[in-house]
Amino acid sequence: QSQLVESGGGSVQPGGSLRLSCAASGYTLQDYAVAWFRQGPGMVREQVSCITSGDTANYADSVKGRFTISRDNAKNTVYLQMDSLRPEDTAAYYCNAALGALSNWGQGTQVTVSS
Repeated sequence: QSQLVESGGGSVQPGGSLRLSCAASGYTLQDYAVAWFRQGPGMVREQVSCITSGDTANYADSVKGRFTISRDNAKNTVYLQMDSLRPEDTAAYYCNAALGALSNWGQGTQVTVSS
C-alpha cells in the first residue's frame, strides 16, 4: 500500500531550526516531484518548496534562504531543513508526491514557532 508519512514537527523558539521528513513506502519517491505545503490557522494551503525528480529545487519567496529541500534516495525520504524560523512559519506542514496524474499526500506535521 502506498503511503507518505511526515515527521519532525514540533515547537521551537524564533530563530530555531527543525528538519521535517517525508518518507514514502510502497513506491520509489525518487521518481516523483515532491513538494512541501503548509497551512496556517485560517489560511489557505501554500507551497513552500518543491524538488523535481531531477533534483531541481524551488522555494517560495517567504522561505528562500532559510529552508532547504533535499532527498535521500537510499531512505526513500525527502527532507525540509528549516532554519531561522519565524512565528509566521507556524503551520501544519504537508508533503505531496506527484508523478503525472498520481498525487499522494501525507497526514501533516505541526510546526509551532513561539517564544
